[in-house]
Amino acid sequence: MAVKIRLTRMGSKKKPFYRINVADSRSPRDGRFIETVGTYNPLVAENQVTLKEDRILEWLGNGAQPSDTVRNILSKAGIMKKFHEAKYSKK
Repeated sequence: MAVKIRLTRMGSKKKPFYRINVADSRSPRDGRFIETVGTYNPLVAENQVTLKEDRILEWLGNGAQPSDTVRNILSKAGIMKKFHEAKYSKK
């Protein structure tokens, strides 16, 4: 099963709000998911983001692939750097 970390759109028309979910890649965008690991609100001036860092690192370690937008969000939060350092410092 290919697992993705991606955005799920919530909120009303013209007022988007996103949840960052871990889901099977075959499931629809707003459909079934495994776990919610954060939120993203693009309407706030500083783009409010909340993340469960430990769960995201665990899923990345298990092979989950983030979408392009989620990868950018995680990079700005510094999680991708932590994952990279943890992955390659074991040698």
